[in-house]
Amino acid sequence: MRAQEDEFYMRMALDEACAAAREGEVPIGAVVVYEAAHDPASDAYISPEDPKGAWEQAPPPRVLARAHNRRELDRDPSAHAEHLAMVAAARALGHWRLAGCTVYVTLEPCLMCAGLMVNARIDRCVYGAADPKGGALGSLYDLSRDERLNHSFMLRSGVLADEAARQLRDFFRRRRASRPPGASCGA
Repeated sequence: MRAQEDEFYMRMALDEACAAAREGEVPIGAVVVYEAAHDPASDAYISPEDPKGAWEQAPPPRVLARAHNRRELDRDPSAHAEHLAMVAAARALGHWRLAGCTVYVTLEPCLMCAGLMVNARIDRCVYGAADPKGGALGSLYDLSRDERLNHSFMLRSGVLADEAARQLRDFFRRRRASRPPGASCGA
């Protein structure tokens, strides 16, 4: 069941990535989902083993925020999809702690975004394509499990990775094809 949910929300993130590409941005999308099995006020979790049946009565997960890269449009180096989605999710919840939340993102988060996930106290991150040149959740570093930090979170990688990687490849192929000859040589 969890695998199906992960693919469902990752498809939303892929839709956001398409929106980014249409705006001329690198196609990375993110979605933040809140699961009501977590009560941020008490920092307690409802368990499926709860004898009072609260698990069955808990409302279904809900999407708090969706976002895509906006670095070029906003002229903001921090306007990464997952960063924008987490900020919007915090506003929707009314506090900065994103306990009970899963962040879905089409590309493995960078150091800045992985650090924000630690600081926001997310429960889980699910990403699509790995980023061997900048990924901070497994490729170059793994901030999700670094015992020196004050928070760790669950991680799932490779969800719809081929689709996410294809979006990125196609975007950069089109971008290179639209450059005039010699543009990459400073001409």
